[in-house]
Amino acid sequence: MKGLFGHVGGNEDQPSATQNPESSVWTDEPADLATQQNEILSSRQPQFANSTSTQPVFSVGIDLGTTHCVLSYAKLDVAEGDEFTQQVMAIPQLTAPGSVEEKLQLPSFLYLAHPAEIAEGATSLPWTLKPEYLVGDIARNLGSKTPIRLVSSAKSWLCHAGVDCKAPILPADAPEEIERISPFQATSAYLQHLVDAWQHLHPNAPLAQQDVVITVPASFDPAARELTVEAARSVGLSQAILLEEPQAALYSWIDKSQGDWRKQAEVGDIILVIDVGGGTTDLSLIAVTQQNGNLELTRVAVGDHILLGGDNMDLALAYTVKAKLEVDGKRLEPWQIQALTHSCRDAKEKIFNQPDIDNVPLVVANRGSSLIGGTLRTELTREEVSRVLVEGFLPRVSVNDRPISRPRSGLRTAGLPYAQDAAITRHLAAFLAKQLSATNELNDINLPSNASFLHPTAVLFNGGVLKAEGLAQRLMDVLNTWLRDEQAPDARLLDGADLDLAVARGAAYYGFVRKGKGVRIKGGTAASYYVGIESAMPAVPGLPPQIEALCIAPFGMEEGTRQDLPDDEFGLVIGEPVRFRFFASNTRRDDIAGTRLEYWTDQELDELDEIEITLPEEGRKPGEIVPVHLGSAVTEVGTLELNAVSQKDGHRWKIEFDVRAGEEG
Repeated sequence: MKGLFGHVGGNEDQPSATQNPESSVWTDEPADLATQQNEILSSRQPQFANSTSTQPVFSVGIDLGTTHCVLSYAKLDVAEGDEFTQQVMAIPQLTAPGSVEEKLQLPSFLYLAHPAEIAEGATSLPWTLKPEYLVGDIARNLGSKTPIRLVSSAKSWLCHAGVDCKAPILPADAPEEIERISPFQATSAYLQHLVDAWQHLHPNAPLAQQDVVITVPASFDPAARELTVEAARSVGLSQAILLEEPQAALYSWIDKSQGDWRKQAEVGDIILVIDVGGGTTDLSLIAVTQQNGNLELTRVAVGDHILLGGDNMDLALAYTVKAKLEVDGKRLEPWQIQALTHSCRDAKEKIFNQPDIDNVPLVVANRGSSLIGGTLRTELTREEVSRVLVEGFLPRVSVNDRPISRPRSGLRTAGLPYAQDAAITRHLAAFLAKQLSATNELNDINLPSNASFLHPTAVLFNGGVLKAEGLAQRLMDVLNTWLRDEQAPDARLLDGADLDLAVARGAAYYGFVRKGKGVRIKGGTAASYYVGIESAMPAVPGLPPQIEALCIAPFGMEEGTRQDLPDDEFGLVIGEPVRFRFFASNTRRDDIAGTRLEYWTDQELDELDEIEITLPEEGRKPGEIVPVHLGSAVTEVGTLELNAVSQKDGHRWKIEFDVRAGEEG
């Protein structure tokens, strides 16, 4: 297998259903299909839109979450002086066979039902008699009983460097006889449902003609971003752009403040956005500065991609209940633990959302000869939830503590690369210490000389996990303890955000901001990106060729901009399989395009997943090395491109970042 670039020279359908107008629920009752279609469509008048113009009417924000998807929208043509107003779309979805309800969230679950499991016609939706996939509430409900048929956490799999995201690998633990689909297919299925639901409610304003913003974790790598964009294109949303979730959360806070955000934010503020969702913990820092007397917001740092969130918490609760059952001599099989995990998630949400509930009964299915004999009964208590989640995931630690890292076993079962340390507070400490110098270039931000970590002055929470008051309070307590230890003032909590809906609402507001209205957060790329360059040194036994890291996109490179690298000439291998190595750094802020590193530490650069491709020969011989110059671009959509241009004829090769985007099976 060839290496990377080498040196050449230079300076180196409609359902059978009736609607209950009082409950917004469709029930599976016999009716004439054409009559039903007319009744349903006439009952759902389009909101705002009544034009078939191809010009965008709405700004639409889509939160494509690990556990829930949300869509919010607003009219773009806001008159001067009028307030920007938006609403979250109630998404029609199956909740059980034969029953459709409208809910503000579409659970990010997909259920692969057995052909004989559901009666014919019982999966009808307002826009089709038979959807290709069962997604949303019905998937989560059916999957809690038969977890081996449930696809979940597709978003986390989408950014898993160790798998082909277009290969049928989900559900990961399903037996061979069960159909599997790819993370890419699951992601596309959620987006397709949103597109269909929108079209049903807004027949004169197709989603493909609106301004659409889809959110991704700030720590998503270029390949995961590219796959998200491709999934959007696969359902007709070729115009969709990407926005980081922490930025979306802050945009939502700004929007909900109705102009008062400037009274709550001051020049010199460092806003820490802590987003703990179903699958990830995302950390970002946004500085408040001023320009010509006006406040400005600049995203100055983004944390690592941490697979740690609500999914981990649900599993921890399941093992807590499992241990309790085993004390009584009841041993659980793996499939029962999967089902118990889903039950614990529902129980956790009830305890968090209903303060008067102290315990929730749990029933674990069993393989017995009778229904009664085939179940195990137990409960999850508020004390257990608090002990396991608060103390286990948010322990009181020193700011000098770091996430625990253990050597990994040489053989592991297939699964997601979850964070080894479940303590979110330790990950937060490491992030703030690593970003100590993130604001050095900003005139309005001054840290005391004794600071051992970057001192946030304000905190914005996001993610459904932090709706739990006990978890949110523990995070603030730990952070403020660190600040007091360095004689810094407590960080204040920016309240008013809807933790379930904020990201979608912020994405819709961002579409409004892109029209030149409202305040814009300056961001650009969340890291500096590098490509590996293989040295042309003579072969030395036992030593691999030396690798340099060439900066192709500096930190903060804005969307819609290009960088032509210096006139160094490189050799590009054509017509044979080659590998490209890429690296990223969220601490090296001074590197410019063309900076070449001969040495770096693991703390400076993180290696991304490798790309293996065969570049087309275009009339050249296989294995020919073509002299090229390099250029990079951050697209308007928010993805990264690397281009190699032939010095002889100007032919351009694009090195795609669709690392895990093999052919679909």
